[in-house]
Amino acid sequence: MEELKVDLQNETTQFIIVRLGGEQYGIDIKYVDNIVRMQHITRVPKVQPYLRGVINLRGEVIPVMSIRVKMDLPADEYTKSTRIIILKLEQQGNIGIIVDEVKEVVTLDNSQIEKVAYESKEEKDNFIFAIGKYADGGLISLLDLNAVVLEKESV
Repeated sequence: MEELKVDLQNETTQFIIVRLGGEQYGIDIKYVDNIVRMQHITRVPKVQPYLRGVINLRGEVIPVMSIRVKMDLPADEYTKSTRIIILKLEQQGNIGIIVDEVKEVVTLDNSQIEKVAYESKEEKDNFIFAIGKYADGGLISLLDLNAVVLEKESV
């Protein structure tokens, strides 16, 4: 009987490609619980500026944040393409993030993902853990969701 070999090089990960401004970012699909259309967000007083408030999703209250504001990009402009992606994270529980558009799902194997290593003082650079290269030569920045949603200290 032939021995079954596991080739770790070809392990694949699926990413949802989202647009924020002119950039495309990848979010690991294993963290995505739901994608919903933009809806009324109830403001919560005295929170960080990037926390937009909360939404009620099937009886569950979910905090919603703007990645654009957190990454020092221009503020969100809501269009019919704007979506809230509900993420399920171990430490933080469920949290919604606002994206300009959900584009597609791509499958990348380990050879198409290049880890980013840099010493950067710019916080928004720390939100990206790798660059993904997919079929048509396109590059996408892969978001480190734990870094994105972690509460940042007030200065």
